[in-house]
Amino acid sequence: MKFTSMHDTYTMNNGNKIPCMGFGTYIPSAREQVHKEMIKTAIEVGYRYFDTASLYGSERALGEAIIESGIDRKEFFIATKVWHDELDEVGDALNRSLERMQMDYVDLYLCHWPRRNDDDNWKERGRKAWSDMETGVEKGMIKNIGFSNFLPHHADNILKDCKIKPVVDQLELHPGCSQAFARAYLKEQGIIAQAWSPLARGAADGQDSANRTFFESLAKKYGKSIQQILIRFQIDCGVIPIIKSMHADRMKANADVFDFELEQEDIWMLECMPQNTWLGEHPDFHIPTAKSNREQ
Repeated sequence: MKFTSMHDTYTMNNGNKIPCMGFGTYIPSAREQVHKEMIKTAIEVGYRYFDTASLYGSERALGEAIIESGIDRKEFFIATKVWHDELDEVGDALNRSLERMQMDYVDLYLCHWPRRNDDDNWKERGRKAWSDMETGVEKGMIKNIGFSNFLPHHADNILKDCKIKPVVDQLELHPGCSQAFARAYLKEQGIIAQAWSPLARGAADGQDSANRTFFESLAKKYGKSIQQILIRFQIDCGVIPIIKSMHADRMKANADVFDFELEQEDIWMLECMPQNTWLGEHPDFHIPTAKSNREQ
């Protein structure tokens, strides 16, 4: 698709629209005020799609920043997530998130993680949690539902028994972690892939690897920064990048990727980079132990 700005949209499998670029709000161990100032700056720069989670501790700051911006809530697309320790209480978790954000609905609600540690009943628990998310849609508290960190076998567990189909799946995606099979599966199912790590937390730009020369050559060829090349790569692959920065100049630069396209050969080369830079936890073998922010 031809996009001209971060406000252009995809049409999801339910007919609803979703912006082609989002802003992530996760800053580990950050104070609420730090979250809030970052989000207020992002709003001033022009971002309207914000991604948070009960795990992040940024929901309250996001809600306050939107209210203080004076911009109508309807101008924003807000996504939050239910963490794996909340899967047995999705309704309560959703209510907590909405209360923290001072909102009566969320545009996108994601199941953040497919399973808990040593959980032999994760499939049944996941289907029950999904049913509860569907109830949230029926009540008008959620506009769209989807996944985060779900691989095909996790998604299939939901798809074979759901009433409402997931619209997106948020994965670790960047050169060196293309997850080609998972993306092909999602495309076949009509589910849009999102990248929660389009810049690979700074690792995939080649600063400390043999990839540096290749990335620098692409940056020179297109007259863009390495970071802009990586973001554009996701867009050209039909993936929604969820981008994070605490600095206004970088926020602006990250959104300045709509005046060029990567050539097909360069996309293929980026897709075929050695798959050796998985940065996050694997959803089956390295399950995070962090707990949701129930009290924040």
